[in-house]
Amino acid sequence: MNCTGGQLTGSAWHPRRASQAANAVVAKVGTGNNVFGDNYDVNDNIRCYRVKVNGRPYHHGNLRAVLLAEAERTMREQGIGQLSVRDLARQAGVSRAAPRRHFGDRQALLDALAEAGFLRLDHELRTAIDTAGDNYQARLRAAATAYIRFATQDAALLELMYVVKRGQRSVALDDAFGHLFTTFNAFIRQGQHAGELHPGDPDRVRLLLFAVIQGIAALVTSGSADARQTGELIDDTVALFTRDSR
Repeated sequence: MNCTGGQLTGSAWHPRRASQAANAVVAKVGTGNNVFGDNYDVNDNIRCYRVKVNGRPYHHGNLRAVLLAEAERTMREQGIGQLSVRDLARQAGVSRAAPRRHFGDRQALLDALAEAGFLRLDHELRTAIDTAGDNYQARLRAAATAYIRFATQDAALLELMYVVKRGQRSVALDDAFGHLFTTFNAFIRQGQHAGELHPGDPDRVRLLLFAVIQGIAALVTSGSADARQTGELIDDTVALFTRDSR
């Protein structure tokens, strides 16, 4: 591993329950197609940054990355309500003023987290698709699995991403979201062109597929669905949207 360097609420989401659900999803669905394998690069970097922070070989060149990594960890373990720039400075072992060079206020930090989240999710979807082989159904299953993994393990971050996207208009955030949209849209069009997906308006197919995948993630995260059913639900989704599945 190379170490280079306002408040949301929701009665359905709780950091501990979300973490338990994510772990159950990982255990049940497994590591097929490398979706849950070694391609979770950002979390690898987060672990690496934490070693650096705790060991204090910190230098100013990676402060922004360290702060974002610590912010993601705080959101994952405690929820967004516990996130503050001051606490991040303490966790990184720097002065309270140091983070201001990168994030002028808490909202700037949230915006940066949302941007990074879209980029990471896009990367994970692309990696899952590219490593699943040539079979379109296998690639669709890998993409759905990767998304649900992200959505269950980082439920608070995903909620933040879409809230910030609706409320903010920044070029960087639009670009990050655009990468994800392009990946998903191209994948849908590819399936239709190959005759694997049902024909029709690709935007409607994309929205329907996204709604089903996001719905599965929401049900698992909230505890409304057993995480052990995730693999079967993903298989049902693939069968529902592909033409020759029975």
